[in-house]
Amino acid sequence: MADPYASTGAEAQDLETLHSMGYAQELSRRMGGFQNFAISFSIICILAGGVTAFPLSLSAAGGASVGFGWPLACGFALLVAAAMGQIASSYPTAGGIYHWASLLGGRGYGWVAAWFNLLGLLFVVSSVNFGVFLLFRDLFLHGVMSMDVAAWTTAGFMDSGWWIQTLFIATITAVQALLNHYGIRATTLLTDFSGYLIFVVALVLTLGLLAYAPSLDFSRLFTFSNFSGEPGGSVWPTAMQSTAMVFMLGLLQGVYTVTGFDASAHTAEETRDAARAAPKGMLHSVFWSFLFGYIMLSAFVLALPNVAEGAKQGWNAFPWLMQQSAMPVVLKDLLIIGIVIANFLCALAGLTSTSRMMYAFSRDGGLPFSKALSQVSPKYKTPVNAIWWGAILSVISVLYGDAFVVLSTGCAVFLYISYLMPIAAGLRAEMNGNWTRKGPFSLGGASKLVAVLAIIGCAVLIFVGVQPPNEKVGYLSVAMLVVMGIVWFAFESRRFQGPPMGEMVAKRRAEIAAAEKAMASG
Repeated sequence: MADPYASTGAEAQDLETLHSMGYAQELSRRMGGFQNFAISFSIICILAGGVTAFPLSLSAAGGASVGFGWPLACGFALLVAAAMGQIASSYPTAGGIYHWASLLGGRGYGWVAAWFNLLGLLFVVSSVNFGVFLLFRDLFLHGVMSMDVAAWTTAGFMDSGWWIQTLFIATITAVQALLNHYGIRATTLLTDFSGYLIFVVALVLTLGLLAYAPSLDFSRLFTFSNFSGEPGGSVWPTAMQSTAMVFMLGLLQGVYTVTGFDASAHTAEETRDAARAAPKGMLHSVFWSFLFGYIMLSAFVLALPNVAEGAKQGWNAFPWLMQQSAMPVVLKDLLIIGIVIANFLCALAGLTSTSRMMYAFSRDGGLPFSKALSQVSPKYKTPVNAIWWGAILSVISVLYGDAFVVLSTGCAVFLYISYLMPIAAGLRAEMNGNWTRKGPFSLGGASKLVAVLAIIGCAVLIFVGVQPPNEKVGYLSVAMLVVMGIVWFAFESRRFQGPPMGEMVAKRRAEIAAAEKAMASG
């Protein structure tokens, strides 16, 4: 059978597009459209945030946080993915957020967007791996193996439980780094498998919970409650009078879960026909995560013996739900194992995205030790130094004991700030007539409206993410802006050149040829 990709000339077009932006083809283009979709779908992973962050919605407005809240949060995310997809189609390159924000808003603007995006991606890896630890401990060891996990629970910095937690997370992160190191082929095979695994486990989990549910009261999904404070297990520690505000807080589950879909853009230089595949990868990953996630989370609510009792379990809501379910024990155990594996693969895909962002930002001199971080292995065609530093930094970020809430909220807020920035810059450039290079994926006449709605959506989701008890994330965001402003005007405004443009692209032709020759000889 003829290769449909080769026959369309898309490979030559990918190379030409990359060269026109001043970059060499150093990474290996092994990913097709499904693989590009799968990496974002794996990072979103409804079996990750959908499970570990379930208490954020249940202990907010109860069933209504799922029935109304999940579609609202995912609707905003879909608008963001559409607006970013149009930009990704114009500039299909690794480190997409940084590249787009720089080209459309200026190098300083892009530099700020890059740092928010990079920190958000690091928090994705660390928060999901933290979730793997919690799921392995509470669902597998305690639920399946009936082990006493008291020794696995930390009560303070550097106690025995802290050491177990840290060593566990460091070990699985190292495994993820090794898989990324030895080639995109191994990673894409696993993320492809992860895509199928998420579909199958979510479907079986949904059917199992519904089949053995005590009753199916669909009104639960549209009933507003207020479980802030003690009624919700103090997931939201402060009791609030406003149910509307509690409902807004419940959106955080959707915000945390449906994020990281910029991975489709970060792997654009490893994707065939990237100008079409990357935008579709983002959109499809968000849409199918919304649909399957909605059905699965609705099943969680419907299968609870009692919504108020479930909310009262706080962070233990999902393990309690599984314990209460009358599903056969063997089926429960298999589902739990599938959930743990899916979360591990979610973090694997997150590290892939993080390393490509570090690589892309470093090849333009945006990070300390940029020369080392931008190196690509001639043998494996992967940015090995960026992979390992991404892994190391993600482990460092979990050293603060009980860090899951801070990390999960931080990753959502920082990523949505970084998403907002190129969308806003693109809207301004389009209104000024300065953005004329549109790719094959274009929103046409709806472009400006979608951008405005996406900006509003990002603002709402960011606002939700910095509400108490997560105000630390808001303080950190402001502190980052202050520090970045000082560093930019004191140092980087004179040193950092940003992505190549104009004459700089032409000057790089010799470097591009030399880099590609070195990769080919490797």
